[in-house]
Amino acid sequence: MLKDFVKLETFLTVSRERSFSKASAKLGISQPAVTQQIKFIEKYLAAKIIERKKNGIKLTAEGEELYKIATRLEKEINSSEKDILKIINKEMTFRLGASYTIGTYVIPGECLNAMSETINNDVNLSIDNSENIVEKLKERKLDVGLIESPVMDGDLIYREWLEDELVVVSNVPIPKSLKTEELYDYRWICREESSHTRKIVSEVFEELGVSCKSFDVISEVSNTTAVLQAIKRSKKDVEKPAVSIISRHVIAEEVARGELFESRLRGYTMKRKFYVAYTKENKHNAYVDNVVDYIMAGQC
Repeated sequence: MLKDFVKLETFLTVSRERSFSKASAKLGISQPAVTQQIKFIEKYLAAKIIERKKNGIKLTAEGEELYKIATRLEKEINSSEKDILKIINKEMTFRLGASYTIGTYVIPGECLNAMSETINNDVNLSIDNSENIVEKLKERKLDVGLIESPVMDGDLIYREWLEDELVVVSNVPIPKSLKTEELYDYRWICREESSHTRKIVSEVFEELGVSCKSFDVISEVSNTTAVLQAIKRSKKDVEKPAVSIISRHVIAEEVARGELFESRLRGYTMKRKFYVAYTKENKHNAYVDNVVDYIMAGQC
């Protein structure tokens, strides 16, 4: 008998993600465990509910009917859970962590206010690097973390959130598309060695056969804000512009106002993912669910 909702939740997740592996990542359990729970349901119902296909999965007729029923149950459970929270009316501060780029440039203040209203509690935002946020999540010093690098840890669940793009930026006009050989014509402001952004850029340059050792590096800085300020304050030299590589989210307003100029590598796009992370023990925590759902729905 299906005495709990866990197995049905697994079925719903597989159905929505159209993939056992993606459901595994989202639920924070192994893929064999996902398969085992689906088999349990099929054995209990004596019916096939999911068929594996080359491009994903497909629900059988019985699976489609079960999906409708499970969805109704899910809505009732979520609604009841929120009602219980209203009764409990906990007074707490929700602890949200964000990497420097996300916390400073991606999440506006009004988002935090709206999030606070959604969970009926205060939200405290801590800004740190991704590695420290992961550690604070594990130490229970944070409830949810927003990170710009997948610092993977087996104790955490990671949800892909936003797609980010790294672009070349300057305070004077530069070509919209740059050939690799043109990269040597600029004065560079680089991130420090330990930076995840620098790691991504180094991997891209290595793949393209670009030698950073041949760059004219005028400074190395520790964070995104320092990069932005260094570019803004650098000498406006049209002959040999100062450039750096930065998230497009950081410079969007300046580019729109014509204060900064962005460029991309010809034939190559430097993309990365932003992630929502939280501990496995919090995957059924109503407060965490509310905040994660709010963020994943694009409210921020």
